[in-house]
Amino acid sequence: MILFQNAKIFDGNKIISSDSVLVENNIIREIGKNIKANKIELKINVNKKFLMPGLIDAHFHANTPNYDFYSSDRYPKNYIAFHSQNILSDTLKRGFTTVRDAGGGDIGIKMALNEKLFRGPRFFYPGKAITQTGGHGDMRNSEYLETCGCAYDGNITQVVDGEDDMRRVVREEFRKGANHIKLILTGGVSTNLAPIDMKHFSDEEIRVCVEEAERRNSYVMAHCHTDDGALRCVQLGIRSIEHGSLISSKTATKISKSGNFVVPTLSAGHLIEKNSKQLGLSNQSLQKVKEVNKKRSLAIENCAKAKVKMGLGSDLHGREYLQNQSRELILRSEHQENIEVLRSATVVNSEILQMKDKIGVIKENAFADLIILNGDPLKNINVFNDTNKNVSFILKDGQIIKNLLT
Repeated sequence: MILFQNAKIFDGNKIISSDSVLVENNIIREIGKNIKANKIELKINVNKKFLMPGLIDAHFHANTPNYDFYSSDRYPKNYIAFHSQNILSDTLKRGFTTVRDAGGGDIGIKMALNEKLFRGPRFFYPGKAITQTGGHGDMRNSEYLETCGCAYDGNITQVVDGEDDMRRVVREEFRKGANHIKLILTGGVSTNLAPIDMKHFSDEEIRVCVEEAERRNSYVMAHCHTDDGALRCVQLGIRSIEHGSLISSKTATKISKSGNFVVPTLSAGHLIEKNSKQLGLSNQSLQKVKEVNKKRSLAIENCAKAKVKMGLGSDLHGREYLQNQSRELILRSEHQENIEVLRSATVVNSEILQMKDKIGVIKENAFADLIILNGDPLKNINVFNDTNKNVSFILKDGQIIKNLLT
């Protein structure tokens, strides 16, 4: 057993009056004051530092080593696997004890993590993201001549056309252990594969995807930048709207009433605009990014006013750029109160992942995923600017990952 004492505790929702947490194996057994228990193996004096649930990144990419998406989607799988190991190991050391993959994550990564071949966060994956012929994620440009008529199938994305093919592919991803399904509903900003306002898939194809996910007691997350796309998500039963960069006030109200989630990803647009030349992006992509970046703040404010449940995701690619993963919390604090940002990164994300009361909370019988910060993010969220220094302790599934406490 591990006993944490003398802590300032944020339980995922609020600061609580208790100052101690007792962990047995991988479970939080008790929260209170003056906790007494037999066989306590380790007592940790937190010294009034900030104790909170481990962070959750609900829009993560484990299998993209860099921003050259055309190459990444075709790299050898063993090469991708080594990059994934480094990316996930680093992520855990930043205090993210859970991630939800948004395309490409598979059973191989899950097995390696479960067997402790390396240390990484809890991992929820969709298999390959699903797009349509000529859609965002179909990595064949117009100059690519396909003579066999085969659908595109890469490391991260796959092309699916028609209701029957959609049903087969979704069932296949669940057969391979997928936790959820990733569907691409609009164009993107980081490639020139499809205009951002291009509608992907027919309503019938989307309904089949949603139906098959619900059959598995799961859900669909959708790449979706536009207001019209977000409205389609509400109408067709897509539970998690990713990016949501152009959501209007009217649509935000409908999302709120439906109980759907939105996962903004500010880090991606911010990083791309600042590093476009280094990333080798075209001027066309850069202009799309700049245009979306100007409007996304309004979308977040619209969602906040309508009380939409907003999760938190970084949508960054590659080990180098994922060093900025925690910056997502700081960018979000420009539009929301710090406590709302922390809720997004913990308790809201746990609900999105269908893990309510199990992760993202400090609560009896929840998994023991905890971090300790040197500063108080409710007062100054810039504590996340330097996670190497300011995340002084990490416990994941009851196992100590990092301990800089003295």
